[in-house]
Amino acid sequence: MYTKKDEDGSPIIPVLYVDDMLLAGKKKSTLNALKQQLNSAFSMKDLGEAEHILGMRIKRDRQQYTLHLSQENYIEKVLDRFNVADPKLLGVPLHPQVKLSKDDCPKDDDAANYMKNVPYASACGSLMYAMVATRPDIAQAVRIVSIFMANLGRAHWEAIKSILRYLKGTKGKCLCYGKGPLELKGFCDSDMAGDVDTRKSTSGYVYTLASGAISWCSRLQRIVALSTTRLKIFQPQRLQRSHLVSPLML
Repeated sequence: MYTKKDEDGSPIIPVLYVDDMLLAGKKKSTLNALKQQLNSAFSMKDLGEAEHILGMRIKRDRQQYTLHLSQENYIEKVLDRFNVADPKLLGVPLHPQVKLSKDDCPKDDDAANYMKNVPYASACGSLMYAMVATRPDIAQAVRIVSIFMANLGRAHWEAIKSILRYLKGTKGKCLCYGKGPLELKGFCDSDMAGDVDTRKSTSGYVYTLASGAISWCSRLQRIVALSTTRLKIFQPQRLQRSHLVSPLML
């Protein structure tokens, strides 16, 4: 991500990923001038107002001053790829009572050979991209299943299919950013010795801006905690709209 300022000090933000680029700015005239400048040095094609980028759909409602990010098409491709035909849809990615551990790993060669034909790592990677881009609701479940990519068992693969069935029923869900105050808010929490094998705790956080999530994480703590305190952090910070062109850029 690069930034520059135009003559009146307004920011211009070019975001580049390999050969895909998004440009954000306050004035169309300034953006057009930047496009011409870039086009004089590189071979480029202007696709107009951004609607899709890296598997994400960008939808604006200018009357309501809202912006939506979703991955419905990407999720449908993932479901087709892994042949999720089970009509039973789930309301949660992973049931709280499901406790995956090393005990679920294969106990003999036959079970290990069977699991070698299961596209577990590929499914984890596909779920991870959805989680990183627009689906914070599956962050915890994806963290759990990704631990067992090196030695997976049937229970681990069933957990993957559980997340896929959840996505099948919620593929239309999206991140929504509104016109409310630009206040940056952060929340975090942790469990206590939730990992069955190591007894380590899991920490999670989410930051929101303009009523939508912009950053989130669920990860295992590095050390074993002897005690814990449930904590929710609220850190508002009022930002000027001229300082942030769009929540998408974060």
